[in-house]
Amino acid sequence: MDSQTLVVKIGTSSLTQPQSGDLSLSTLASLVETLTRLRRQGHRPILVSSGAVGVGCARLGLSERPRRLVTKQAVAAVGQGRLMRVYDDLFTSLQQPIAQILLTRKDFVQRSSYVNAYNTFAELLQLGVIPIVNENDTIATDELKFGDNDTLSALVASLVEANWLFLLTDVDRLYSADPNRDPNAKPIVRVGHPNDLENLEVGNSRSGWGTGGMQTKISAARIATESGVRTVIAAGKAPQNLEKILAGEELGTHFEPQPTTETARKRWIAHSLIPQGKIYLDAGAVIAIREGGKSLLAAGVVKIDGEFQAEDAVTLCDLDDRDIARGVTNYNSDDLVKICGVRSEKIPEILGDRARDTVIHRDNLVLLNN
Repeated sequence: MDSQTLVVKIGTSSLTQPQSGDLSLSTLASLVETLTRLRRQGHRPILVSSGAVGVGCARLGLSERPRRLVTKQAVAAVGQGRLMRVYDDLFTSLQQPIAQILLTRKDFVQRSSYVNAYNTFAELLQLGVIPIVNENDTIATDELKFGDNDTLSALVASLVEANWLFLLTDVDRLYSADPNRDPNAKPIVRVGHPNDLENLEVGNSRSGWGTGGMQTKISAARIATESGVRTVIAAGKAPQNLEKILAGEELGTHFEPQPTTETARKRWIAHSLIPQGKIYLDAGAVIAIREGGKSLLAAGVVKIDGEFQAEDAVTLCDLDDRDIARGVTNYNSDDLVKICGVRSEKIPEILGDRARDTVIHRDNLVLLNN
């Protein structure tokens, strides 16, 4: 079996007992054994682990997940250290070194931090270490939170150019409806593209301790597969199934990786940056970008929405408000309003030395798969 990079995300509902929030030690032990075996087989596993807030709640005797951000941050600080101690004890018993990596969305938004994170992961994997990743809940603000570890795991998979992303959860795979409510729900084994699931009513059910749901997993699968990463939703209580899936068994729901020729920089633009506004294009500009691979010029801009600065990420839309691309703009929103629809040679007369050759250069523009 070829050596592969694997990102494995396990949710709070799989790691903890449903009523008390205490850790499910049998699941943890099985997960640790499985990841260690995969590492010894030459694979490069990365674990994205939820559970810090749940463990913190159990440690502090709280009966439910806190709602206030500051309380969540404090509880996460209590739980993260305890969770890592359990992981370290279990992995140490198998002589497998681990490393803790705490990330915020800011680490993905800033290009220098993004590159540094890539280099750290690459070096740890080269050293035979299993990185254990979580959101840095203790310092993350609402504006810079991932929202859930499904999204975090997909961004990590894109960052490290993983071969596989495994989303381990409290169901064995995706179904046509909630199997806990609909006895006629049918299992979904293969998904060619996440858009194929648009009419599926998956709901957003979650355990009392988790933050995600099936919809967040489908969104994560979109991010990962658009980066060329095969994604699988599988049972969190049976982490040993990872080896069976890698061996070809039809377990879980598989999302096929999409063809991609994107550079690392374009993956960063497409998935890591947070758009600060929208730019609406006329039909000619849409065709030039979609079919001609052209840069965006001011002449093709009809209107803008939102306030943004130069070098911020923005979403490009057609006049029917359909997202067609994402890019890094050369203009702030105030200047762009002044030159909407203006031909390039006229822009210096309006903006003087603030004029640029393009609104968004094609090297900083990524088409969205709709």
